[in-house]
Amino acid sequence: MYCDRIDTLYSLDYFPNCTNIHEQEPQSSTSAKDALPMTEMTLLEPSIADAIKAIETAAELPATRRSQWCCSLRQICTYLNLPPDTVPGRWSAIKNAVHDLHAARVGTNPKTLSNHKSNARVSIQWFGKDKNVPKWGTPLTAPWALLSRLIPDRNRRKRLSGLMRHCSARTIEPAGVTEEALDEYMRHRAELTTLAADAAARRKIARAWNDCIEDIKRWPRQRLIEPPVKLLTETAWESFAKSLREEIERYLGGFKKIRRGVSGKRIRPCKESTINTRRRELQAFARMAVRLGQPIEGLTSLEALLDPTLVEEVLTAYWEENGEEPRVYTIDLAWKLLSAARETKCLPEADLAKLDDIRAAMDEYRHGGLTEKNLKVIRAVLTEGVWDQVVQLPRALMAEARLLRHQAPVKAAVLAQVATAIAILSFAPIRLGNLIQIRLEENLIKPGSLDGPYWLVFPHYDVKNRVQLNFKLVPQVGDIIDEYIQDFRSILMRGSNERWLFPGETGGVKTSRTLSIQVTERIEKATGLRMTVHQFRHVAAAIYLKVHPGQYEVVRQLLGHRNIQTTMNFYVGLDMIQASELFSDIVKQRLDDSLEAAE
Repeated sequence: MYCDRIDTLYSLDYFPNCTNIHEQEPQSSTSAKDALPMTEMTLLEPSIADAIKAIETAAELPATRRSQWCCSLRQICTYLNLPPDTVPGRWSAIKNAVHDLHAARVGTNPKTLSNHKSNARVSIQWFGKDKNVPKWGTPLTAPWALLSRLIPDRNRRKRLSGLMRHCSARTIEPAGVTEEALDEYMRHRAELTTLAADAAARRKIARAWNDCIEDIKRWPRQRLIEPPVKLLTETAWESFAKSLREEIERYLGGFKKIRRGVSGKRIRPCKESTINTRRRELQAFARMAVRLGQPIEGLTSLEALLDPTLVEEVLTAYWEENGEEPRVYTIDLAWKLLSAARETKCLPEADLAKLDDIRAAMDEYRHGGLTEKNLKVIRAVLTEGVWDQVVQLPRALMAEARLLRHQAPVKAAVLAQVATAIAILSFAPIRLGNLIQIRLEENLIKPGSLDGPYWLVFPHYDVKNRVQLNFKLVPQVGDIIDEYIQDFRSILMRGSNERWLFPGETGGVKTSRTLSIQVTERIEKATGLRMTVHQFRHVAAAIYLKVHPGQYEVVRQLLGHRNIQTTMNFYVGLDMIQASELFSDIVKQRLDDSLEAAE
């Protein structure tokens, strides 16, 4: 479950048949090219299993301590879902994974988990000292150890240490370090450690290597490619032609009015934040064009800026920065530039057709459905018991708030506020912007009687896509809201008479960022699940579709989407999850039937 955070970069790949360093056969040196296709690599350092053996036979340790340490090491491996003989017996390799273990996710109480973590750390550190285990992974081979000693600068040696240990583990000689070897190292660094593995990290490593070529005569002479540095200074927007800047502002000014799209459909005015985002995108596009060599003097109008040849060149540059596939930003930029050209009518039809072709080509790389980040949350909440912990959290937070009410009234009020927000989101998956703007007796009402249920309502003009929202809240949520309003909310009002359900420090409404962070942190602390306010919407769709597969129209109404196509674009991919569960149930039933028949 948590093995993705174990730092095995310098020592091993996890495979079922891993063996310890003292069991492996000697290996001859090989080139980086020959080393890359390896599908199996043995554990090249002592494991947790070795640590347990050493502790069990350590006569100098009290029997009670030996028992506790071994128990904790085995339990930590169980929590990590890895056999002890495949886990490095080195604290620097596993400390991040151990730190990320959460009591709610491994099925124990926080105190027990804390004790196991502490025992694991102390016992592994004892093992490291007793058996002289290298602190930072696989020992350097003789050629690499020699080169390491020749590096005069400590920081440079530190930057190359990981690569040298990686190559030592894979028996790659210094002369065999190529771009392919560095690729492999960066890939392992990204997948198996928490160290940076972006272009900047690669550039530092390559630069340190190349500097050693200049300073050390015995250093291998092959150079490594240094990824280009992103310009730290940008061309000031005021440096661009006034005519271009004015034309862009006229175009953006149209976003403030009701206008018609290419299809003739009326488009409502955009928010100021949307306009500012589009302005920044156009400015960034123009700056990129200049970075690529386009003379700034030639960019005097939108016609010049949106020339199809220039657009293709700039989008290609964005794509190269993104990696193998263009990011959503780059894909969206293609249609936004086409839209600007169409709305301003600054290009002839032939050029518009070329821009449309570019847009269509970029759209081929658009992936529908949810992002992996959102799917990770959905897979978690669809696991038995996880969502129950989230929906039960408001009651636990309110209980904690009651205990703190007299000695720490503000802290208690904030806890009650967060509990109320989570309770509402669990039954009414509204957007963060609407959550923050809830007003008593305006958005949160009791239309029947004082003993009746709360309704959460938003007129269409207060909703992002102009769809009216109505949610009838269950009594359990109403009880939490009532307690919060009657016992805690006044503490946060600070003398203000505003009707905000979630008042902030200045007497106005609480900032969306603050409430969002508090909700996310409280859920993570209690359940181990990192979930944002907006992800409540995705979770609501997933939970409903699990019980009622294919009913996208109900999900559309639940989430307040204007168009069912929007709903399907996001959630049609969840059908595969539901299908796999249904199929698993069929196979499980047959397996159960066969076992019963055998008995």
